[in-house]
Amino acid sequence: MSRKLFSRYSLGGRALPNRVVMAPMNRNRASDWQLAPTALTARYYAQRASAGLIIAEGTPVSPQARGCARTPGIYSQAQIAGWRNVTRAVHRAGGRIYLQLWHVGRVGHCSLRADGSPPVGPSAIGLEKDRVPILRAGAEPVLVRCDPPRALSSEEVRATVDDFARAAENAMVAGFDGVEIHAANGYLFDQFRCPYLNDRADEYGGAARARWRFLLETVEAVADTVGKAKVGVRISPLGTAHEMQFDPAPLFAYGYLACQLDRLGIGYLHVYDQSGSWMHDPQSDLLQHLRACFSQTLILCGGFDRARAEAALRADCGDLIAFGKHFIANPDLVQRLRIGAPLAPWDSATIYKGGARGYVDYPTLEEEAVGET
Repeated sequence: MSRKLFSRYSLGGRALPNRVVMAPMNRNRASDWQLAPTALTARYYAQRASAGLIIAEGTPVSPQARGCARTPGIYSQAQIAGWRNVTRAVHRAGGRIYLQLWHVGRVGHCSLRADGSPPVGPSAIGLEKDRVPILRAGAEPVLVRCDPPRALSSEEVRATVDDFARAAENAMVAGFDGVEIHAANGYLFDQFRCPYLNDRADEYGGAARARWRFLLETVEAVADTVGKAKVGVRISPLGTAHEMQFDPAPLFAYGYLACQLDRLGIGYLHVYDQSGSWMHDPQSDLLQHLRACFSQTLILCGGFDRARAEAALRADCGDLIAFGKHFIANPDLVQRLRIGAPLAPWDSATIYKGGARGYVDYPTLEEEAVGET
């Protein structure tokens, strides 16, 4: 089998020891009041520092951007300090780490903000069935229906661009090696992309290029703040998370975006296939089109194991391969993939539960061996 997955790669001038990326995954372990990463978070990411690149979990860029309980932010001094402890721990362990900048848009609840304000989006079209975790009287989060959103004004859209630029600057202060803008999975930028939700009559609605304008203005502002080589964007073409609908012309819509991102010269485009299907077909029109439109680093994510990862790299479908849930239960995932060792299963009940259990207590192969002696 090819071993390209374990070969070195240069991302924005930074040397990666392998092509394995830890995908961003929310783990809901922030402190309740400051919404800051804790010592457990630093330990969690440091345990996984053998990844070529860690992309840390979706992190709200403002109080308005929040969509569920116990997600750490990047808009306060306490949060910056908490993340600084994380990046120091990862760097001491020899790793590289980016922060995913996040705004949930309409996916949220009034109780998640101190002022009780509603979620926001491109329009007032709300979610019908989706639920989000919030804190009530008890210690454990409870799932509740999303509150109806209100539409952002044009001025508020431009203010949100500033929120992302400020959050990117905060991420640099916290010691991150770069940032990823979350434009996938039915969150704010994906909502603006969607013609079924975006019924705006201003410069951010209408044709595909206008619906992408918000994201592209944000990317440009963030790149001006931290340097274009340190910026990535994540998208999820054909994704249906959070009640999203397919784009009616995905080749055009995502091809246009990829070309514009290429023009801006950002470091990478991170493409997530929620179904884990079309991405594994080297003849996929969408995958080939994205590869042709974007000349910089392409990260692929969705349903990969070692064999599929090597096949995608061998076919030149992408440059780096992101793994998600396998990293939860396998802190030494790179080594397990390298030697073909069995992968430990993750415990679904503890993914978002809080505390150390199911977070930092999964053993490495070496720890398993010691425990058996």
